[in-house]
Amino acid sequence: MQLQQLAYFVAVAEVRHFTQAAEILHVAQPSLSKQIRALEAELGASLFSRARGNISLTPAGEALLPLAKRILADVDTARLEVQELAGLRRGRVRLGATPSLCAGLLADVLRRFHDAYPGIRLIVEEGGSRDLVRDLTRGSLDLALVILPLQGDPPLETTPILRENLVVASPTEPERLPRRPYLRIEDLRNRPLVMFRSGYDLREATIGACRTAGFEPRFAVEGGEMDAVLRFVEAGLGIAVVPSMVLAGRPRLRGTPLVLAEDGVERGQNGPGLQRTVALARRKDVDPTHAARAFQETLETYLVEAALDGSLPAGVDAIGSITAVPRRQGQ
Repeated sequence: MQLQQLAYFVAVAEVRHFTQAAEILHVAQPSLSKQIRALEAELGASLFSRARGNISLTPAGEALLPLAKRILADVDTARLEVQELAGLRRGRVRLGATPSLCAGLLADVLRRFHDAYPGIRLIVEEGGSRDLVRDLTRGSLDLALVILPLQGDPPLETTPILRENLVVASPTEPERLPRRPYLRIEDLRNRPLVMFRSGYDLREATIGACRTAGFEPRFAVEGGEMDAVLRFVEAGLGIAVVPSMVLAGRPRLRGTPLVLAEDGVERGQNGPGLQRTVALARRKDVDPTHAARAFQETLETYLVEAALDGSLPAGVDAIGSITAVPRRQGQ
């Protein structure tokens, strides 16, 4: 089995057309077809069904596709790592992050990293936590900022770094919620919610909290990304459960804390609110590149300094081993 054969197979699988795949790869179509047949002979199974000119994956092809993509991604990472060590390139970091982090503190971390390592290429993928876990497992990302706990048992190593409060986002005007400095989960009953698309952990957290309280949430609209959800709330379509940091710079929205146990609040104490934990994740079976290690160090140092000087966004706290990272001399 050759890497070239896997690359040809993935190209055909993605476009479902031999001639188009050959054009994309800048190779002759007969040569591509020959390599695909050689790969099928090596594996002892047909990878494509070619009935009536329609190209589709066989069960064997479906099984091979994610593995082939992961192999090719790992080879690309290895090539960049060796070139980095050889001084030919400085490398790259492929980072996944949730929309709330992209809209919040991540920009400052990226700026610090870019200033320290201007030759390293930064590629940021924004998405829901489930989507990022999938892409990281497949080798499409080097690192990802994801939400714990992870669904299933992906082969990832995670380092908790942040805990952020979730709040109910609602329009500043008109007033539609109870006049209290906090809300209970029960206050969401029968209220129209603006809901994220599948793949967002915020969707699962909101639905799970409502069901635990004994009711099914009612959706006014669903399927949006973070910016769309906030805009829909501004337009008065409904309310939404979001991280507190995303409301910065949105004067038309207010965030009301969600309280899970009201007794403590009634006595003037801080009751437990709805929160989520952010972790930095990477694959267990692949050592991080030098560039990825440098980014993790930059991120951790930034969070330590921000926690010490109180500049973390409202409702966000550094947690775990991050707070134990020593500051460098001169910082």
